[in-house]
Amino acid sequence: MTDAHTAGPFIAAIDQGTTSSRCIVFDRDGRIVSVDQKEHEQIFPKPGWVEHNASEIWTNVQQVVAGALNKAGITRDSLRAIGITNQRETTVLWDKDTGEPVHNAIVWQDTRTDTLCKELGRNVDQDRFRRETGLPLASYFAGPKIRWLLDNVDGLRERAERGEILFGTMDSWVIWNLTGGPSGGVHVTDVTNASRTMLMNLDTMEWDERILASMEIPAAVLPRIRSSAEVYGIAGGVLYGVPVASALGDQQAALFGQTCFSEGEAKSTYGTGTFLVMNTGHQPVNSHSGLLTTVGYRIGRQAPVYALEGSIAVTGSLVQWMRDQMGLISTAAEIETLASTVDDNGGAYFVPAFSGLFAPYWRSDARGVIAGLTRYVTKAHIARAVLEATAWQTREIADAMHKDSGVALTALKVDGGMTSNNLLMQTISDFLDAPVVRPMISETTCLGAAYAAGLAVGFWPDTDALRANWHRAAEWTPRMEAATRDREYKHWNKAVERSIGWIEEEH
Repeated sequence: MTDAHTAGPFIAAIDQGTTSSRCIVFDRDGRIVSVDQKEHEQIFPKPGWVEHNASEIWTNVQQVVAGALNKAGITRDSLRAIGITNQRETTVLWDKDTGEPVHNAIVWQDTRTDTLCKELGRNVDQDRFRRETGLPLASYFAGPKIRWLLDNVDGLRERAERGEILFGTMDSWVIWNLTGGPSGGVHVTDVTNASRTMLMNLDTMEWDERILASMEIPAAVLPRIRSSAEVYGIAGGVLYGVPVASALGDQQAALFGQTCFSEGEAKSTYGTGTFLVMNTGHQPVNSHSGLLTTVGYRIGRQAPVYALEGSIAVTGSLVQWMRDQMGLISTAAEIETLASTVDDNGGAYFVPAFSGLFAPYWRSDARGVIAGLTRYVTKAHIARAVLEATAWQTREIADAMHKDSGVALTALKVDGGMTSNNLLMQTISDFLDAPVVRPMISETTCLGAAYAAGLAVGFWPDTDALRANWHRAAEWTPRMEAATRDREYKHWNKAVERSIGWIEEEH
């Protein structure tokens, strides 16, 4: 490390993710000084059930924080603040006096609350709480997971009603432990994480008493809802004396790290699946197109900023499927090389509805199809169709966002593993008819948590300073003719229609 680096001061961010926890130390320019990371165990007690050991995660968090400081060659005295970002919706309940979790954490991917969600929506439908929360009734969200634990762990409901039990998503769990745990730990969550519980009212930014009553969840277990950028408390242990100053769910942290501070600015994270999030300004926008209404972020006492979010189930995993199941490529990077050997898709379209279609269709009866095959089509055309599938699905979500909000997408900022594929990035720009921009720092999730914590303690003066800090590494602009784009989109939509209704309901 250079002397300039070790001089400091610095901001650190903890990213408590689905498969691992890590800590990154950033300097004033938003550059990475050091990283430490550690994976935790994935626990699968039954098909469709996914759990994490929250105690193991807390141990790992302490280790990666110490590791990152060590690698940077600095002490905690050089840190102005620490921020938190986390896997969203994952739910843990613990004993207030001992700090021991009462059960493994139930992970966002876990589907055990399916039946409960159907029961909760019985008289109305899955939109029962949508107006207040922006969310459909789905096993994804934290509220039903709390209810499941209260119903299924012996004596837990009674203890919860007596005020002995605390609930948190992983941000709350980490902050409570950082700030003292059983001896004075601060029990808070931020507005972005609270907006994924299905228990927070988007208009009031408070827990909704009517929904708590409907779900039979005692208010005593809930953390206080705070903004995404403020000092919640002071850390002990390895970070003794450092302010804990931000919390943002991972997709919202990426929105913040990509400096999407204006209405119509959006980011898309391209991984196994893809999350597209667009800033819709200071009013929550109800979705009629299968998107989620969520809180984007809230800085201190400023007005909250809302967002629309769309998820695509299969993007990077389609490339993995081409590699592992089909054997058409031997590395993920090879898909670009293969697809680049042809000028177009040869008339082939690939709809990867492997487990149904997500936004904006939400059709669980759909299955994957390749349409438009002729003798002319080669594996290179199929490779191209695979990349186009990710680009068309991005376009569909951008269209849905425009339809819901009336706000047109001005530019798409991208991050995640697939952004190293230049052909894919150009294709997305062509299909969206908008610029696609990739930043210098690809770790936008951690950067977002660091930015928010830095704002809270005055390390950076305002969001304008953060915008100035954000540097583009590459930009792609549309090169496709409108007539070609429209024709291809029409063909894509025909292929999507052919994927729907494949599975017939077993009566």
